[in-house]
Amino acid sequence: MDHLRVFHEVARALTQTLELEEILLIIMQKMAQFFGPERWSMLMVDEKAQDLYYAIAVGEDSQSLKGLRVPLGEGVAGWVASTGNPLVVPDVSLDTQWHAFSRAHPELRIRSIACIPIRSGNKTLGVIQLLNTKLDLENEYSISFLRILCDYAAIAIQNARSVKLIHELTITDDCTGLFNARHLYTLLDEQIDLATGDHSTQFSLLFVDLDHFKQVNDTHGHLIGSRLLAEVGDLMRRTLGPVNSCFRYGGDEFVALFPGLGKKSAIDATTRLWEQLRKHSFLTSQGLFLTLAGSFGLATFPEDGDSVPSIIRAADTMMYEAKTTRDNIAVSGLGLLSGTKPAKHHGKIATMAAGDLEAKLH
Repeated sequence: MDHLRVFHEVARALTQTLELEEILLIIMQKMAQFFGPERWSMLMVDEKAQDLYYAIAVGEDSQSLKGLRVPLGEGVAGWVASTGNPLVVPDVSLDTQWHAFSRAHPELRIRSIACIPIRSGNKTLGVIQLLNTKLDLENEYSISFLRILCDYAAIAIQNARSVKLIHELTITDDCTGLFNARHLYTLLDEQIDLATGDHSTQFSLLFVDLDHFKQVNDTHGHLIGSRLLAEVGDLMRRTLGPVNSCFRYGGDEFVALFPGLGKKSAIDATTRLWEQLRKHSFLTSQGLFLTLAGSFGLATFPEDGDSVPSIIRAADTMMYEAKTTRDNIAVSGLGLLSGTKPAKHHGKIATMAAGDLEAKLH
């Protein structure tokens, strides 16, 4: 009856919350109640790094385990994760291999081991490891109980990953992998909410329209056009870095959000992107070596707009002003940063004297 009650409580947690850490803590607490281990932990597999990290650890020296990585194949957890096989050693002194391991790590004072893989299909997601339990590990019923709880853990992990994937799909543009316009509005709302509590908060918004992009579609077809958009998105991510968010707004229009950047810093970031776009060769793997330019419109909160609609309108208006010459940058409150099309005066924006820029800003 006690075991049935545990299963009921864990199953109820699975249906009531999608918070992975909350569910895993419930599972591990139930294990601790029944098995009474001196140390217990849950390690998750990092497929990219090919190792495990401690997601939960309780017991002596548990704080020192945070951030510790275990290579696949090494130690108890690494061996179980790499083989996918459970390891149950009721008395390590009677097992040659693990007795040697125990003697090599006297600080762990290992007397018994129960390490069970958390598996989904043919994949090992992690392991649950119990050292020096009070419960009889030779009892098959006890091990079955442990395996069932590992199955619950696998369900929780898969549910959390599915929710994360669904969320990513709802905010991501299929073509470029950038955020979509829906997520732009969400992040703008968040930025303005931050400003409500801190009136010194600034951010800048950049709209970019690719010049003459229709010619690419007309000449090379829409498939090549889509690949070009994806490469532009990748260029934006690499140039602006992880602190700034990039979006495909629609068609050949892109947006960048610069949290915390005032006008001068945002102009610097925009100029870097403008330069990188102009000098980059696109679709080289297709043998095309295409070059591009864009019309850039920049606005800053709150001076150019103190709401989501107004800041978007300000940046969009500047983008259309830049399109009057194309291959140019227009900034709300300053207009075009160069008097003529930069294609004729290469580097004009990039080399604008600091004093001239300051004069324009003030």
